[in-house]
Amino acid sequence: MTDKPRHTDAQPEWMRRQERSNLAILRLMVWISLSFGRRVGRLVLHGIAVYFVLFAPAARRASRAYLHRVLGRYAGWRDGYRHVFSFASTIHDRIYLLNDRFNVFDIEVKGDQALLAAIEKQPGALLMGAHLGSFEVLRAMGRGKKGLRVAMLMYEQNARKLNATLAAINPKAMQDIISLGHLESMLEVRDKLDEGYLVGMLADRSLSDDATVPVEFLGQEAAFPLGPWRMAAMLKRPVFLMAGLYLGGNRYQLHFEQLADFSNIERGGRDAAIKAAMQAYADSLARLCRLAPYNWFNFFDFWKS
Repeated sequence: MTDKPRHTDAQPEWMRRQERSNLAILRLMVWISLSFGRRVGRLVLHGIAVYFVLFAPAARRASRAYLHRVLGRYAGWRDGYRHVFSFASTIHDRIYLLNDRFNVFDIEVKGDQALLAAIEKQPGALLMGAHLGSFEVLRAMGRGKKGLRVAMLMYEQNARKLNATLAAINPKAMQDIISLGHLESMLEVRDKLDEGYLVGMLADRSLSDDATVPVEFLGQEAAFPLGPWRMAAMLKRPVFLMAGLYLGGNRYQLHFEQLADFSNIERGGRDAAIKAAMQAYADSLARLCRLAPYNWFNFFDFWKS
């Protein structure tokens, strides 16, 4: 590859951040939302958004830096509030999505024809998502369509309280989670793919020992993890970008876009194919960020500025 992978010596900033979820508040939110409906539950989100805008200065600075970049203008307090409120909305909506309350939402799907065609040729495909919008929308759509099964590869340690609370809503919905950081994770992914699953992962954050590659993203190079793409190349599967954009109210837009197909890539061409796929991923991610700028939920200094 033209850019040598970089190795991170210390934990990335996002892994050092303490989970700010309060277990009692989370349980109260679930009870209010399921007892009185989504409209009443969303009233509480405004207070939560104001709290984080006021009392999370590091996240506020990172939010403003990103919004200035993606909006092309100065990002003020109102922009910061919209950013946090969008994040809170997607977390809140997981309560209903995990509880199979799909009728609450208006979900538009774009680009799924290529995905369905790919899994007809061979079982399984990899979905590269990001901390952009809601991945839960995809898993909900998978449970709502016969024959479409979705498993999620994720790092769970930074959201233990949230995941435990959401798992209590519908334990079956949390069964198709493959935990990152274990020796058997790769084997579990392979087995799921062989069974015809779509296996999704978020490819915009690195773990502490991950190699990264600098990729052009929103006008400046940013370090993206190499691990997900090495896995895709080893597993020889087609790779699609997936993003469930939150458009306000009860509206979501689920996007699929093919980024690469490693099914027939020879070993000698693997590095070049990975590099091209990573840049295609970053380009598609940038386009979706501009389409729905308040959906990017990396509240730390992503560009190491």
